[in-house]
Amino acid sequence: MDAYLERLVDLTDPAQNRLFNYSIEEARKYVLHGSPEQVRAIEGSFALVAKEGKIVKMARSMDRPLRYFLAKKSAGPVLVVADRIDALFDWLKAEGLEDQFHPSYTRMIPAHYVVEIQLIGCPDPDPIYTRFFSPQRNSLPTDLDQIGAAYIGALADEIAQWVRAIPESEPIGVCFSGGIDSGAVFLTTYHVMKKLGMNLGRLKAFTLDLGDGPDQKQAREFLSSLGLGLFGEEISADASTLDPLEAIRVVEDYKPLDIECALMGLSLSRGIRARYPDWKFLIDGDGGDENLKDYPIEENPELTIRSVINNLMLYQEGWGVGKIKHSLVHSGGLSRSYTRTYAPARKFGFEGFSPFTRPSVMEVAEGIPFLALTDYDVEKLYALKGDIVARGIRQVTGLEMPAFPKRRFQHGAIPEPVLRERFPSREAQYRKQFLSLYQ
Repeated sequence: MDAYLERLVDLTDPAQNRLFNYSIEEARKYVLHGSPEQVRAIEGSFALVAKEGKIVKMARSMDRPLRYFLAKKSAGPVLVVADRIDALFDWLKAEGLEDQFHPSYTRMIPAHYVVEIQLIGCPDPDPIYTRFFSPQRNSLPTDLDQIGAAYIGALADEIAQWVRAIPESEPIGVCFSGGIDSGAVFLTTYHVMKKLGMNLGRLKAFTLDLGDGPDQKQAREFLSSLGLGLFGEEISADASTLDPLEAIRVVEDYKPLDIECALMGLSLSRGIRARYPDWKFLIDGDGGDENLKDYPIEENPELTIRSVINNLMLYQEGWGVGKIKHSLVHSGGLSRSYTRTYAPARKFGFEGFSPFTRPSVMEVAEGIPFLALTDYDVEKLYALKGDIVARGIRQVTGLEMPAFPKRRFQHGAIPEPVLRERFPSREAQYRKQFLSLYQ
């Protein structure tokens, strides 16, 4: 009888992991054998795969997609792991296994879970999900100054850890709209670099403008009000070059808001790359809305303020692993949609980072007593984010941050009516285009 063989094909790039307290080998050891607390202690950005015998375990940080596909061979199963669906598909084609493939058969590792797969053939066992990040909810007092200081303090610590690891010769770009999240990231990065004695000439705030976009004016006002206008740099692009199919191909998803956001990310990344061929490091504010629950609830009929406030990390993780609404193919919440930021930056050779996706920052956000502060009042919830962040910036950096009304990335780079005219919301069409990529 032929020997039974199980095989792991890891297509991820270990060099893309940016770990601050462990080597790759140590981190993999904790994913394979460690407790949830030991995996939680891994600091940085990672997509980790570890195998022992027939057991494979995988884990990722919020800002790194990690996908897998289980292929069948007569000798035994083959687990293929990559950051992209098309990488899985290309490997299967090269092996003559493309007939087994459909994008709906791929799986995304959800953020904040170790996923265990047993390579034992037919019938395939279900994956085992073990949560490694479980922040305590409602742990903070209702004092907004204390909340703000804790939140921006955690943000500053993560940014400091990140900038220390970047070579001193490398410039740092902030994807900047002048909104609350990118504004907080820019001012905190400025403060941290100044405090560490770093050359502030390395820092730029890049703003995308596709023609009369309101972010252009907002970014200028933000920086000039603080006497920091010299850091601003506008990246102009032609709106006629926006191609939703390109965004669908790059992001490997079809949700209209995420595709629109990815279109902006592609334009900004393309523009920076054209101007600065050697630029590598970008920092942004993705995840800030999710942390402080700042999305228009009335735009989503599935949500109520009670569901937003009472569910652990709803905007970061969706309805959660094991729930009917959780997508095995795409994950949920920001765990799903972070590809709108990750993939455009990677396509143009940038290493991106959002400190709002770090567990230490999300932990503070989950500790905010939202119910006590809002009593289920939607307008109070919407007002909370700007107040908390501005107070925190004032206490941590000493700067008075302007707080402009919320606006999505895609609605700031180009006027919303123009965007809507060019790209009417059409999820069914985008889904069809997504599926057509693998026919």
